[in-house]
Amino acid sequence: MTLSQQDAAQFAGRFDALAGNLGQALLDKPHPIRLALTALFAGGHLLLEDAPGTGKTALARAMAASIAGKHSRLQFTPDMLPSDITGVTMFNQQTGQWKFHEGPVFAQIVLADEINRASPKTQSALLEVMDEQQVTVSGETHPVGNPFMVIATQNPIEQAGTYPLPEAQLDRFLMKTSVGYPDRAAAVEVLGGSAQPDRSRLLQPVIAQAAVAEMIDSVRDNYVDAAVLDYTQALVEATREDADTHIGVSTRGAIAMVRAARVWAAAHGRNYVLPDDVKELAGCVWTHRLILTPEAEFAGTTATDVVARVLAQVEAPANRMAS
Repeated sequence: MTLSQQDAAQFAGRFDALAGNLGQALLDKPHPIRLALTALFAGGHLLLEDAPGTGKTALARAMAASIAGKHSRLQFTPDMLPSDITGVTMFNQQTGQWKFHEGPVFAQIVLADEINRASPKTQSALLEVMDEQQVTVSGETHPVGNPFMVIATQNPIEQAGTYPLPEAQLDRFLMKTSVGYPDRAAAVEVLGGSAQPDRSRLLQPVIAQAAVAEMIDSVRDNYVDAAVLDYTQALVEATREDADTHIGVSTRGAIAMVRAARVWAAAHGRNYVLPDDVKELAGCVWTHRLILTPEAEFAGTTATDVVARVLAQVEAPANRMAS
């Protein structure tokens, strides 16, 4: 059943209420907040590449507080084991039975801090949970629940002692963006409230977990015309054919764009997706999926440059596609 205009308006109202609530914790960051919420309602995960102290932890805690959910933080280190994330089955001598003890991944919002400091084996354990939304330990499957979102962070400066995420694993993140530092006015306001530095602890829930799950299900039916789908695929193919690209956007990346665009449109009160939705999201949904040629990297070309060039080259449809 296609999302109705009334449903889209209701979705936008709830989305704006959540964004406003998060804005009390992260001042002057409306765009990263809306991107994070878009990833949540698209059933995806977010990768943040930021310097320390820019509000990544506050964002994750504020999102969990706003949906009356549980938040957990994983500080990744080279000696972290997969069981430190997923949990472990232990023998209870009093009952004579094996019991599963949940790991920190059993939460609505999971902050995976400095994910590139963990070993590839531990990274894979988290990424498997992201894909399946369940944990398998000792042959038993344990669902992590719904909603479930991972916000992973990387420090773009410190590279020593890190294990960069392989491209195939980067592809599993719906979006990649950064929070960045606030402007001067917002920074002064933060400094004025430095006695209570983490504003996210003061937030009250805006929406129940069950309502979030319903919104995730309903927005999947937001209408995408065949012309917009064709435009999305044309952009994807253009990234693969670009002279500076070794590997372009994958099919998973194309699907991620459609999922994100459905949410982005509904968040603006529309029960249909426009080509402009795809254009607005192209940078954060696709740049981390591109692998450039060595020559392009040596010349200083970035994935952002490639996406911008592709958007300029491929003409957006002006009309719906005839059925």
